[in-house]
Amino acid sequence: MKKFFFIALLALSANLVSAQKYFTKSGTISFESTAVKMEKIAAINNKATAVYDAATGAIEYGVLIKAFSFDKALMQEHFNENYMESTKFPKATFKGKVVNAAAVNLTKDGTYTADVDGKLTMHGVTKDVKTKATFVVKGGKISASTSFKVLLADYAITIPSVVKDNVSKEMNIEVKNSFEILK
Repeated sequence: MKKFFFIALLALSANLVSAQKYFTKSGTISFESTAVKMEKIAAINNKATAVYDAATGAIEYGVLIKAFSFDKALMQEHFNENYMESTKFPKATFKGKVVNAAAVNLTKDGTYTADVDGKLTMHGVTKDVKTKATFVVKGGKISASTSFKVLLADYAITIPSVVKDNVSKEMNIEVKNSFEILK
Protein backbone atom coordinates (compact mmCIF):
# COMPACT_ATOMS: atom_id res chain seq x y z
CA MET A 1 0.00 0.00 0.00
CA LYS A 2 2.84 2.42 0.86
CA LYS A 3 4.50 1.62 -2.46
CA PHE A 4 1.27 2.37 -4.35
CA PHE A 5 0.83 5.68 -2.49
CA PHE A 6 4.44 6.69 -3.26
CA ILE A 7 4.02 5.90 -6.99
CA ALA A 8 0.72 7.79 -7.12
CA LEU A 9 2.34 10.79 -5.42
CA LEU A 10 5.21 10.76 -7.94
CA ALA A 11 2.75 10.59 -10.85
CA LEU A 12 0.75 13.51 -9.44
CA SER A 13 3.93 15.56 -8.91
CA ALA A 14 5.04 14.88 -12.50
CA ASN A 15 1.66 16.11 -13.80
CA LEU A 16 1.84 19.29 -11.73
CA VAL A 17 5.33 20.08 -12.97
CA SER A 18 4.47 19.45 -16.62
CA ALA A 19 1.30 21.55 -16.28
CA GLN A 20 3.48 24.56 -15.48
CA LYS A 21 4.73 24.89 -19.05
CA TYR A 22 2.67 26.75 -21.61
CA PHE A 23 3.10 27.35 -25.34
CA THR A 24 1.68 28.91 -28.48
CA LYS A 25 2.31 28.44 -32.18
CA SER A 26 0.11 31.35 -33.18
CA GLY A 27 1.35 34.33 -31.23
CA THR A 28 0.99 37.75 -32.81
CA ILE A 29 3.91 40.10 -33.14
CA SER A 30 3.35 43.40 -34.86
CA PHE A 31 5.39 46.50 -35.31
CA GLU A 32 4.68 50.02 -36.39
CA SER A 33 6.47 53.27 -36.83
CA THR A 34 4.58 56.46 -37.34
CA ALA A 35 5.71 59.99 -37.03
CA VAL A 36 4.59 63.33 -38.34
CA LYS A 37 5.52 63.72 -42.03
CA MET A 38 6.83 60.14 -42.12
CA GLU A 39 5.55 57.09 -43.88
CA LYS A 40 3.62 54.65 -41.70
CA ILE A 41 5.32 51.28 -41.65
CA ALA A 42 3.36 48.45 -40.09
CA ALA A 43 3.42 44.68 -40.30
CA ILE A 44 1.97 41.70 -38.47
CA ASN A 45 3.03 38.11 -37.95
CA ASN A 46 0.53 35.59 -36.54
CA LYS A 47 2.92 32.65 -36.47
CA ALA A 48 5.17 33.42 -33.52
CA THR A 49 6.03 30.50 -31.26
CA ALA A 50 6.51 30.85 -27.53
CA VAL A 51 7.12 28.70 -24.48
CA TYR A 52 6.62 29.86 -20.91
CA ASP A 53 7.72 27.86 -17.86
CA ALA A 54 5.66 29.21 -14.96
CA ALA A 55 7.81 27.34 -12.42
CA THR A 56 11.05 29.07 -13.42
CA GLY A 57 9.74 32.17 -15.19
CA ALA A 58 11.72 31.30 -18.33
CA ILE A 59 10.08 32.58 -21.51
CA GLU A 60 11.15 32.28 -25.14
CA TYR A 61 9.73 33.57 -28.41
CA GLY A 62 10.71 32.87 -31.99
CA VAL A 63 9.41 34.41 -35.19
CA LEU A 64 10.29 33.97 -38.85
CA ILE A 65 11.00 37.35 -40.42
CA LYS A 66 9.51 36.42 -43.81
CA ALA A 67 6.17 35.67 -42.11
CA PHE A 68 5.53 39.38 -41.43
CA SER A 69 2.86 40.70 -43.77
CA PHE A 70 2.41 44.28 -44.92
CA ASP A 71 -0.43 46.09 -46.65
CA LYS A 72 1.89 46.94 -49.54
CA ALA A 73 3.79 44.14 -51.31
CA LEU A 74 6.66 46.46 -52.24
CA MET A 75 7.10 47.46 -48.60
CA GLN A 76 7.26 43.78 -47.62
CA GLU A 77 9.87 43.13 -50.30
CA HIS A 78 12.03 46.06 -49.14
CA PHE A 79 11.64 44.95 -45.51
CA ASN A 80 12.92 41.44 -46.26
CA GLU A 81 15.63 42.34 -48.78
CA ASN A 82 16.98 45.74 -47.74
CA TYR A 83 16.27 46.16 -44.03
CA MET A 84 16.04 42.78 -42.31
CA GLU A 85 18.02 40.74 -44.85
CA SER A 86 15.73 37.83 -43.99
CA THR A 87 17.63 35.34 -46.13
CA LYS A 88 20.75 35.97 -44.04
CA PHE A 89 18.87 36.50 -40.73
CA PRO A 90 15.68 34.42 -41.05
CA LYS A 91 14.53 34.52 -37.43
CA ALA A 92 14.20 36.86 -34.47
CA THR A 93 14.19 35.46 -30.93
CA PHE A 94 13.60 36.60 -27.40
CA LYS A 95 14.96 34.60 -24.47
CA GLY A 96 14.25 35.89 -21.04
CA LYS A 97 12.55 35.55 -17.72
CA VAL A 98 9.44 36.76 -15.96
CA VAL A 99 11.26 38.19 -12.96
CA ASN A 100 8.24 38.14 -10.66
CA ALA A 101 6.79 34.82 -11.90
CA ALA A 102 5.49 33.94 -8.43
CA ALA A 103 3.12 36.93 -8.64
CA VAL A 104 1.50 35.54 -11.81
CA ASN A 105 -1.06 32.90 -10.83
CA LEU A 106 -2.06 31.14 -14.04
CA THR A 107 -4.54 28.91 -12.19
CA LYS A 108 -6.73 31.78 -10.93
CA ASP A 109 -8.76 34.28 -12.96
CA GLY A 110 -7.24 37.73 -12.87
CA THR A 111 -4.95 40.24 -14.52
CA TYR A 112 -1.30 40.06 -13.54
CA THR A 113 1.52 42.49 -14.33
CA ALA A 114 4.89 40.90 -14.94
CA ASP A 115 8.39 42.30 -15.19
CA VAL A 116 10.20 40.67 -18.10
CA ASP A 117 13.95 40.85 -18.71
CA GLY A 118 15.71 39.13 -21.56
CA LYS A 119 17.67 39.29 -24.75
CA LEU A 120 16.17 40.13 -28.14
CA THR A 121 18.15 38.83 -31.11
CA MET A 122 17.27 40.39 -34.43
CA HIS A 123 19.26 40.98 -37.61
CA GLY A 124 22.20 39.14 -36.03
CA VAL A 125 22.41 41.48 -33.03
CA THR A 126 21.46 40.66 -29.44
CA LYS A 127 20.41 43.39 -27.01
CA ASP A 128 18.93 43.47 -23.51
CA VAL A 129 15.21 44.24 -23.27
CA LYS A 130 13.22 45.07 -20.14
CA THR A 131 9.48 45.45 -20.34
CA LYS A 132 6.22 44.96 -18.50
CA ALA A 133 3.86 42.23 -19.66
CA THR A 134 0.25 41.60 -18.79
CA PHE A 135 -1.06 38.09 -18.23
CA VAL A 136 -4.84 37.65 -18.21
CA VAL A 137 -6.44 34.46 -16.93
CA LYS A 138 -10.15 34.12 -17.62
CA GLY A 139 -12.13 30.90 -17.49
CA GLY A 140 -8.98 28.81 -17.67
CA LYS A 141 -7.72 30.64 -20.78
CA ILE A 142 -4.38 32.45 -20.55
CA SER A 143 -3.28 35.38 -22.67
CA ALA A 144 -0.23 37.59 -22.49
CA SER A 145 0.73 40.90 -24.05
CA THR A 146 3.48 43.47 -23.99
CA SER A 147 4.84 46.35 -26.01
CA PHE A 148 8.23 47.99 -26.21
CA LYS A 149 10.33 50.14 -28.52
CA VAL A 150 13.57 49.37 -30.33
CA LEU A 151 15.96 51.62 -32.18
CA LEU A 152 16.79 50.24 -35.62
CA ALA A 153 20.43 51.33 -35.29
CA ASP A 154 20.78 49.16 -32.15
CA TYR A 155 20.16 46.11 -34.35
CA ALA A 156 22.39 47.24 -37.23
CA ILE A 157 19.35 47.94 -39.42
CA THR A 158 20.24 50.80 -41.71
CA ILE A 159 17.81 53.10 -43.43
CA PRO A 160 18.83 53.92 -47.01
CA SER A 161 19.71 57.60 -47.41
CA VAL A 162 17.04 58.00 -50.11
CA VAL A 163 14.26 57.42 -47.55
CA LYS A 164 15.98 58.32 -44.27
CA ASP A 165 13.75 61.38 -43.74
CA ASN A 166 10.59 59.31 -44.35
CA VAL A 167 11.26 56.36 -42.05
CA SER A 168 11.28 56.49 -38.26
CA LYS A 169 14.45 55.30 -36.54
CA GLU A 170 12.35 53.67 -33.80
CA MET A 171 9.84 50.82 -34.00
CA ASN A 172 7.00 50.05 -31.60
CA ILE A 173 6.69 46.29 -31.13
CA GLU A 174 3.56 44.63 -29.75
CA VAL A 175 3.30 41.01 -28.68
CA LYS A 176 -0.03 39.28 -28.00
CA ASN A 177 -0.78 35.62 -27.63
CA SER A 178 -2.83 32.95 -25.93
CA PHE A 179 -1.07 30.10 -24.13
CA GLU A 180 -2.04 26.45 -23.95
CA ILE A 181 -0.69 23.87 -21.53
CA LEU A 182 2.36 22.10 -22.97
CA LYS A 183 1.81 18.37 -22.69
